[in-house]
Amino acid sequence: MLARRVIPCLDVHDGRVTRGVSFGRAEAGELRNVGDPVELAIRYNDQGADEMVFFDITASSQGRASMVEVIERTADRCFMPLTVGGGIRTVADMSAMLQAGADKVSINSSAVSNPDLISAGAEKFGSQCIVVSIDARRVAPDRWQVFVRGGRESTGMDAVEWALEAVRRGAGEIVLNSIDADGTKKGFDLAITRRISESVGVPVVASGGAGTLDHMAEVLIEGRADAVLAASIFHFGEFTVGQVKDHLASRGIPVRRV
Repeated sequence: MLARRVIPCLDVHDGRVTRGVSFGRAEAGELRNVGDPVELAIRYNDQGADEMVFFDITASSQGRASMVEVIERTADRCFMPLTVGGGIRTVADMSAMLQAGADKVSINSSAVSNPDLISAGAEKFGSQCIVVSIDARRVAPDRWQVFVRGGRESTGMDAVEWALEAVRRGAGEIVLNSIDADGTKKGFDLAITRRISESVGVPVVASGGAGTLDHMAEVLIEGRADAVLAASIFHFGEFTVGQVKDHLASRGIPVRRV
């Protein structure tokens, strides 16, 4: 079995790392300031994080470009792979992020509005560089829809069908964000994670809901995810990356040691 990845996530608003609950809105004052993104990235690099994800959480809704400077400074000081998302609307935007030092680019709202962007990016840079991030909300007992614009707007699209379409178009990885579980620390949405993980032929990164070490193990075992992404439990010092990996290993889940 391949080693499962532990990935801290930095949600960035106006150059600072923030956290909210269920995609809290910056304009409504629902985000808590956590700190400087580069300093946090260095901390997690030193703890042995397998990757780092940066999301500019208001870039899509407010029309701002992604944070090239943050990625450049982080890439200069960290050795883990970097993924960046938010405000990436064109192949040129992808190129700018990759040239700044990112290893992957993540697209969400822009992929929904222009699915050809997935294909164009995969053709230009390779599928391994293209991540499609899906913000999913449960709308019925066994149905999840795709939301965009930071979780503000429903597309009416089925989340599983969209994941399959994204992979057909060339996405090399899916990041699945549960809007319902985001920031609640009550556990991941295991049902939709397993549904998508068993449907697509690429790695699935589970996001939204991590509150305990068992939550992270459960989504890898029961949810069949390939990687686990978390924010609050790392940012507020509840657990280190090393502690997560120790627990996963104790549950028989293979992890990469530094």
